[in-house]
Amino acid sequence: MLLAMYAQFKVKSTYEKYSQVNSSKGLTGAEAARQILDQNKMSNVGIESTPGELTDHYDPRDQKLYLSQNVYGSRSVAAIGVAAHEAGHAIQDVKLYMPLKIRNGLVPVTNLGSTLAFPLFLVGMFASMPIFMDIGIILFSIAVAFSLVTLPVEFNASKRAIAILSNGMLTEQEVPMAKAVLNAAAMTYVASTAMAVLNLIRLLVLRNERD
Repeated sequence: MLLAMYAQFKVKSTYEKYSQVNSSKGLTGAEAARQILDQNKMSNVGIESTPGELTDHYDPRDQKLYLSQNVYGSRSVAAIGVAAHEAGHAIQDVKLYMPLKIRNGLVPVTNLGSTLAFPLFLVGMFASMPIFMDIGIILFSIAVAFSLVTLPVEFNASKRAIAILSNGMLTEQEVPMAKAVLNAAAMTYVASTAMAVLNLIRLLVLRNERD
């Protein structure tokens, strides 16, 4: 939990710091994402503004980038870094990047597993019905697998983004700023995965105590 709290603090503070620094090229987040997509022959991928803060994401179902309002219209280095990262996900989708395909395939089962895993485990534990505990563990294991496969997806999208930004979209001085924002964002996924793995270990320990 402390790691997760620190990760959230780090990403917000780093984003806020570099959201005060406008890029020398003067592009908005949406314009930067559009350029990246067009350069990769992905003019069919749309870009829309979405409410909230740091709610940016790429949806492979409708092939659209959804950029938060602070990213969509901002000319900051932070906004361009985030927009480039999301464009990186779209490039992954087009290039059939295998970890992304696996993660997308796990989404429906993960949503079910995250909802039912703990209730089923608790029912099994208090009702002395080990089969329900086992089902809960299996379902939660799928959620853990989703978290694990998310890590290479996110790191790869950031790697693609930095490579693109280093090719003239940001200056040599601005690239490390964008990289700091994306590295801080990556920490949130590392923290989430660590929590998921530790929770799975806890469930396994509790299950073994019932034997």
